[in-house]
Amino acid sequence: MASAFDIAPGELLAVDVPAGPAWVPLLHRLWSEQVTFLPLDERLTGSERDRLLDLARPAAVLGTGGALTVYAGAAPVDEDLAVVMATSGTGGQARLVELSRASVVAAVAGSRSALEAAGQEAGAPHLCCLTPAHIGGLLVLVRSEIAEVPVVVHERFDADRLMRDAPVGAIVSLVPAMVSRLVRARADLARLGTMLVGGAPLDHHVRAQAESLGATIVETYGLTEACGGVVYDGVPFDGTEIRIADAGRIELRGPTVMRGYRHDPAATGAAFDVRGWLRTSDAGRLDDEGLQVTGRLDDAIRTGAETVWPTEVERAIESHPKVAEVGVAGRPHPEWGQQVVAFVVPRTIDDPPSLEEIRDHASEVIGRHKAPRELVLVPELPRTPGGKVRRSHLG
Repeated sequence: MASAFDIAPGELLAVDVPAGPAWVPLLHRLWSEQVTFLPLDERLTGSERDRLLDLARPAAVLGTGGALTVYAGAAPVDEDLAVVMATSGTGGQARLVELSRASVVAAVAGSRSALEAAGQEAGAPHLCCLTPAHIGGLLVLVRSEIAEVPVVVHERFDADRLMRDAPVGAIVSLVPAMVSRLVRARADLARLGTMLVGGAPLDHHVRAQAESLGATIVETYGLTEACGGVVYDGVPFDGTEIRIADAGRIELRGPTVMRGYRHDPAATGAAFDVRGWLRTSDAGRLDDEGLQVTGRLDDAIRTGAETVWPTEVERAIESHPKVAEVGVAGRPHPEWGQQVVAFVVPRTIDDPPSLEEIRDHASEVIGRHKAPRELVLVPELPRTPGGKVRRSHLG
């Protein structure tokens, strides 16, 4: 038995503990005692939590203060699994990703090698301001555990507190919205180490501003099913293979890839081909600079005979001086099938951009046929907890 939690090998422990410093000793115990666990997001509603537990079927639920509640109807897990992570992407349909201990170790080793190649000191401290219920936050804690380096953990992201508490040279994992807030706060980003930015594309204008404040940024690409970011600035980890399949789909293969979806053999079968390639929902291309992600396949806008990728249009618009944030999606059109629509958060409500200004600006870097045909001004963009724009909620 794993005495600290009264969980036997082959049993799953759901962890219902809010993000914060308590996760440092907790993760140490879970990892060292090889307990397979499912971190629950404290932001879930009661019904969302119950649905996740019904799907996971853990042996017990660990609450704040160490309270252990036995869960009826437990289902076993393979003993070599390290963690089960909930993922829903942008669609909202919860699935549980099973990641082996070997996959997690490979992800940590790949990250460390990539950071060292980029000039980051191996023993640098870490700062965690992402929830451990998402793979980006959990990997910060696991990297700290395996590398035996100190870690500072915050309950949530706060720009002022991050800059006040972060050790000099600390590695910090962030989503793009957090980088934007640090830029707006005019933070001294030179005192940090590498900022690993993932979960969604980083606005080129925001990156340039952050770097002007001294930031060292590495943009990451990955997904929960691949145990987080496995591509740093377009370059895959050693041992990770990438190929571009039909319709531009990004496919991955390597030691970090998931075992499968818990209690969902149909989804697991659909996720892989017969040679073990993981089919992502992302589109991209490979060029001299490595992997370039163009967008999600289900986000592609079919307008007339053209396919337009929202991410490409967003990058063409985001540097407009009147634009604070932008999300692009398709709307039905009786003649073209769909038309490109830009949802813009203006920098100032008193001087928003016009549609023609947006179209002219975008047309400087992409074909004018890809530029938006409609402009919608919004106070904010709907986003997932990981910072991705919920395109299905635009409109």
